[in-house]
Amino acid sequence: MSVFSSSIATPAIVARLRAAGCVFAEDEAGLLVSTASGPAELAAMVERRVAGEPLEHVLGWARFCGLRVAVEPGVFVPRPRTEFLIHEAVALARAAAGSPVVLDLCCGTGAMGAAVGAGLARAGLACAELHAADLDPAAVRCARRNLPGAHVYQGDLYEPLPASLRGRVDLLIASPPYVPSESVGLLPPEARLHEPLPALDGGADGLDVVRRVIAGAPGWLAPGGSLLVETGERQADGAAAAMRAAGLSARVATSDELDATAVIGTRH
Repeated sequence: MSVFSSSIATPAIVARLRAAGCVFAEDEAGLLVSTASGPAELAAMVERRVAGEPLEHVLGWARFCGLRVAVEPGVFVPRPRTEFLIHEAVALARAAAGSPVVLDLCCGTGAMGAAVGAGLARAGLACAELHAADLDPAAVRCARRNLPGAHVYQGDLYEPLPASLRGRVDLLIASPPYVPSESVGLLPPEARLHEPLPALDGGADGLDVVRRVIAGAPGWLAPGGSLLVETGERQADGAAAAMRAAGLSARVATSDELDATAVIGTRH
């Protein structure tokens, strides 16, 4: 908790944040004041935010599905739209009424794996095992903080996973990069300047990594297991076609409220 009075510190901070273009300056000021351990740290945090660094990197954490997730500078920040995929994954697990083996691929901070675990717990279920993997060392460090007790691996997609996991995954969740290369430059500066390019750039049509995730999934899914991949609206049909080509059934789920799209494939 902050050591200073918000009535003293907050107004000046709000003014600086608003001048820097922060739309939710009042909310951000409150978070900065409540997170800083003292005046010096608060001043440094404000300077970082005014300079354009993502709020979550400045705070050291992000809110995702009601959880407080550790986030390091230079790591992809979990997006609210991804909460839709978590809802779909937990609904599938509830329908199966079991204790699923879960794999969070392209895991980033591990936020998705943590949220699925929490969602299952609220539904009276539990992960039999939770595995996560990412190529970025900084992301893996965050994931190991956010997923205590889980198996977290560093490497390219399925490459670092143990062979013993093959054919056993009930829920494979992934939010790979899906922004077309030509559109990366249109992203907000917070993303394109402060998050790793490999976590954003999905190639010419946004599906380069998505296709690799889908192509490898059948060998890791258990019979009846499902793959849930977040994509953009423009990439959904291509991802669904790739799932069918890989021998999975496929359906597209969307949320207008969260502006979210998930493509879901099942191994029958």
